[in-house]
Formats: sequence, C-alpha cells, structure tokens
Amino acid sequence: MTKTAYTNVNLFNGIDDKIQSNTTLVVDDESGKITKIGEGIASEADQTVDLQNKYVIPGLINCHTHIIMDPLTPDGGSETDVVSSTVRAVKHLHDLLKSGVTYIRECGSTYNIDIALNNLIKKNKLTKVPEIVPAGHPFSMTGGHGDLPNFGVLVDSPDEMRKAVRQGIKAGAKAIKVMATGGVMTENDSLDDPQLSEAEMHVAVEEAHHKGLTVAAHAEGNPGILNAIKAGVDSIEHGFYVNDEEIKLMIEKGTYLTPTIVGAWAFIEYAPGKIPDWEMNKIAAAWKDLRGNITKAKNAGVKITLGTDAGTPFNDFTMTPQELPLLVEQGFTNFEALETSYNSAKLLKIADEYGSLEEGKYADFLVLDENPLEKIGAVVQKDKAVYKKGKRAY
Repeated sequence: MTKTAYTNVNLFNGIDDKIQSNTTLVVDDESGKITKIGEGIASEADQTVDLQNKYVIPGLINCHTHIIMDPLTPDGGSETDVVSSTVRAVKHLHDLLKSGVTYIRECGSTYNIDIALNNLIKKNKLTKVPEIVPAGHPFSMTGGHGDLPNFGVLVDSPDEMRKAVRQGIKAGAKAIKVMATGGVMTENDSLDDPQLSEAEMHVAVEEAHHKGLTVAAHAEGNPGILNAIKAGVDSIEHGFYVNDEEIKLMIEKGTYLTPTIVGAWAFIEYAPGKIPDWEMNKIAAAWKDLRGNITKAKNAGVKITLGTDAGTPFNDFTMTPQELPLLVEQGFTNFEALETSYNSAKLLKIADEYGSLEEGKYADFLVLDENPLEKIGAVVQKDKAVYKKGKRAY
C-alpha cells in the first residue's frame, strides 16, 4: 500500500469557516482516501506532491444537472436520439469535472442514460468524470412540465405513480425526480401551475424512502411548492417563489432548497433575443423575486444546496462554480456559499465519504490560487487542478 503526501497546503475542509495553513494531506493511493491530515507528516508517505501554499478545497457537489441536455437550444435538445444524447452526456461529464465538480445528482435524463453511465463509472469503464446519483426519467403529469419525447414518465394518479417509481428504481434510479409545478421551458404552463398532486408525490416519497432514496421536486411557484413539501420530498428544486409559510414548513421537515440561481442568471445574461418570448418572459418575471426569496429562506434556516440546472439554455457544464459568487451577491457569506456543496453531500446521503476533506473520506479536491473564504471568485479559476480520489484528473 503506497501513500502520497500533498504538502504545503492551505486547507479549507468544507465544514469549518477557516483556512488551515501549512498542512499536509496523506492519501492512500489504492483507496483514494485521506489517511491523515496535519503538519510534519510527509515522512509517513512514499511520495510527496508540493502544492506550493495554494488553497485546497473539497470538490464541488452539484445536486441538479441534466447532462443529456444541450444548453445551446431553447428546449434542451430533448428530441435527440439515444446515441447522440449519450455522446453529449459524456462530454458534459468531462466538462463538469474540469470545472471542479466531482459528484452530481442527475435530475432527469432521457433514455435512462445517467443510469447506464453510472454503471460504467462504477466498473471503471468511464473515467475522468464525476460520480453520479442517477434519477433516470423524471415523473410528470400528462401535459405537464417534463412531458417531452423520451424524457418524462407520465402519471395521472397515485397508483400510476407507485408503479412508475417502482419501475424506475428497478431500472437503477438512485434518486427520484417529480414535477410539482410548471416550468420555464414548457410553453403551455406557468411557474405557479400546480401539476402533480400532493397525493401523487407522497406515493413517490413513500416508495423512494422505502429504498433509502431521496426525492427531488421541481417546484417553482405556489401552491406546488407547498404541495411538494407536504408530500415529504427531500428537496425543493428552484423554489423561486418560496414564501414564509413554506420556509417555516421546510425548516420543520428538514427539506433542502436548491436555488439554481446560475441557471436563471444565464437566461438573463445570454438568452434575450435567442429564445422564444414566452420562455424569456417567465424567467424575467421571476428573476428579482427568486433572489430575495432564496436569501430569506437561507436567513431563516433552510438548508441550501449547490445545484445549477446545468443544460438549460446558455447554462453550460462549466458554470457550476459561478453559482457561488451569485449566492454571495444575494447576501450569503463566502463560507455559506461554499457550504452549499457540503449540504448537497448531506442531501444525497454521501457525506460520510464525500463533500469535506477529513480523515477517512475520499480525496476529491480542487487546488486554487486564491483564498475562497476571502475572495469567492477564486472558485471560478479556469486552470484549477482537479483531483479525484487522490489522482489528478485535470
């Protein structure tokens, strides 16, 4: 068993609001796990890598991606055939890891591509990519958000939901995605259209929780957000119009909120004149509200996760780090913004091994030139070194 010592590290471990300077990480080369953190321990390793007093932080965990989508199209390119979609998804996985994302939850995939790719990753047949919590097909009502070719599984009663979720889990889904409201990218609905009912979503929660899996709800407006929280989902995705009643209930139930601000920002920044007016109008109307509501939820005590909705228009797979400066612009401290990644690990039930840099956990880390606790834009560095399980990937 050989070990590598990473020396001269300024360490942000992901859970403490401080930098541990002049630190060494010792990593078991076979398992990829950290065996020891401290000073003066380099002699315990077989080889050393001098990180030259740069800043080491945990790899980012993005709990809301769509690797099968094409961010250069208004509809995400959902009608693409399975081969083209798979090739695109693999490229996007590489882009995510290069940007600093070491683990993702795929929140809805055509053809169950995320499940197939996850199986390849576990067999080490697909490398230099993030690990995946796959959701497979999302669950939508007929005519609702997600009712797209090869994408959503359509359910219109609790019994239909029960069977569909059981089939999804049988196919290999490790998380369940349900559509509680309309969305930006579907023409014939609005963000406050309630879609799947509380009863339908409750069945999805029941079936997922029986297997120890989590449920994410696309929920942008009201009353759909409230329906999803009452149904017992583990996370509200987007939550643009979350209100005081819902914030209180989320705190009581321990429901996470994934704001995906960068996805909305990309619309505002890059999409005008390039997508249909009906699509642009929805996000433009929500832009101011969503930022204030997310900050209100954070200040009240709702646990905020890191997720970007990567794959939506102009929201490509290099932009995860940009979410953190956007959160800071909305009133988060630098530490609170960075902490969203660890919250993602807790939501995905992988925090025992991922999300922070501690002894016994995997050595998934990024090497930055500047201190992100002082300058949050440090995470956006283009040429950062990315390590996956102790091996440099990029």
